[in-house]
Order: sequence, then C-alpha cells, then structure tokens
Amino acid sequence: MSLVVPWWAGCSQAAALKVGIHPWVGYETLELAHEFKWLPPGVELVRTADLSASAQALQNGHLDAACLTLDEVLHLRSEGVPVTVGLVFDVSAGADALLVRPGIERLADLSGKRIGVEPGPLGVLMLGGVLDAAGLPASAVRVVDMPPERQLAAWQGNAVDAMVCYEPNATLLQREGARLLFDSRQMPDTILDVLAVRLDRVSGREENLMALVSAHFRGLKHLQGNRQDAVYRMAQRQGITAREAGQALAGVFFPTLEANRQYLAPAGRLTTSASKVSALLVRAGLLGKTDALDKLSNASWLPRDEN
Repeated sequence: MSLVVPWWAGCSQAAALKVGIHPWVGYETLELAHEFKWLPPGVELVRTADLSASAQALQNGHLDAACLTLDEVLHLRSEGVPVTVGLVFDVSAGADALLVRPGIERLADLSGKRIGVEPGPLGVLMLGGVLDAAGLPASAVRVVDMPPERQLAAWQGNAVDAMVCYEPNATLLQREGARLLFDSRQMPDTILDVLAVRLDRVSGREENLMALVSAHFRGLKHLQGNRQDAVYRMAQRQGITAREAGQALAGVFFPTLEANRQYLAPAGRLTTSASKVSALLVRAGLLGKTDALDKLSNASWLPRDEN
C-alpha cells in the first residue's frame, strides 16, 4: 500500500511546498520518489548546486524546506531563521571523507598542506575532526575554499593536496588517484542529513509535508527491497558506476520510521547529536553560543506506520 495515499486527495488543495535538494547519496529516497511520481503535485523539489546553496535559499525565503545537514540547521537557527527538523534522512558513516594525494600517509603529514574545504559549517566540522585526529592546530594547514562543483577540476589542476568532500565527489576523486585517509565513521552521530522546515512557512502546507515525509519512507522501502534497481538509477543520476553507487550507499545509515521517532522525540537522539555539534561549531567560531535546542524537532509529520 502506498504510504502517501492517505494525503494525496488533500494535497492538491494545499499551498505548494518548495523543497531544496542537492546531489547527495542520502537524498536518493526523494530522487526515487520523484522518478516514480510518488510526490504529490503540491510538492516541488527545487534543485540547487550544493549544500550551501540550499541553506542560502532557505534562509532567503525562496524555499519552505530543504535537505540539509544538522550543522547547517544549527547555523541557520543562530542567524534567526525559524527552522525545525521534521525528518532524519541519514547518518553519514563514511560518505563524508578526507582524500589525499600519494605521499600523504598519515594525518600528521597534512602539516603545511593545502586542504580544499567547502565553505560553511559542514566543511568546518569535518576539517575540525581531521585536525583533532591529526593533533594539528588549524594554523598548521592552508585551507582553500572549494565548493563541490569546483572540487574535481581543482584536484585535476593540482590546486590542493587534500580534499574534504562527500559523495559523489569522493568517488570521482578516487578515480583520479586520491586516497581515503579519514571519513565520518571516525565522527559517529555527528553528520546527519535532515529535512529542515521553516516554521513560519508550515501553515497550509502540513498535508504536503506529511506526504513528502511519507514519500521518503516509500523511497527507502524501494531502496532496501529493490537495491539493484535503486543503485542503477542512482549511478545514472550521479554519473558513477553501479559498483561505485553501491559503495557510496554503504557509507550512510538510513534510520527507520521507529528510529526517526527516537531521533525527533523531545530530548531524543537528535538533541544529543545537536548538543555535541553545536559545541563543536562554537569552538570553531561559527556559532556565537551553543543552541538552546528549543523547537529543534517536530515529529508530527512522520507517518503513523510504514504500511
């Protein structure tokens, strides 16, 4: 039975919901939902170049919701944007990574090297994890601002010695001889991808939000039950091989509906992760103070069951 059927009839009359999405393995559930036409007419996926562009569009009011990382949500909240989390898409467990050139064998070898990093909280968070593991101060490396769309060309042009990146760029750089030296498995429950919703744009869009979240779980069911088909479709979309797509998917954990309830519950797992991430961002100078975590999550858009 379709997860979204109960809401489809009402969605056509509701205000349209504009949702930002950028290329990332963890959002493949929504890509599948779009491809199979499981999203109702009242939900529009707005494609952006990268995480930063999605966050900026949400902040500017061009979007009602967006697929973002938890750190980006905390940054928006610090800027006064009334954002809450309505869904945890995935938890990165290897799909965010540091890739290095031959000759860099240990993290300590990064001293004096040029490291490409996407501007914004996620890049800073990952770089902080790398430097902590390396035992190096920030002053020991040369940080090069490197948006995702420039990373492959920068690597090919020898503009950096190492790159903090995520899929599909991690796979593309490894094709060019880059070697994995550090990834998000060494930062457990830190990099989470979530559905960020503007609370001031919810009114009149509740049914579309519920349909969107249900479509995610329908996409997840297809990904898990028809993995070969899902991997093939992902590979076609992201310009990588089916084998590479399978490896990328292995780098993320997709929480079930029940796990989402645990994440989004008051003082739940999301709050625990957000408290840790908020402290890290304060230390990095990206937040002036830790987030009070008030109205951080909203579980009301989750479906009642998975059938």
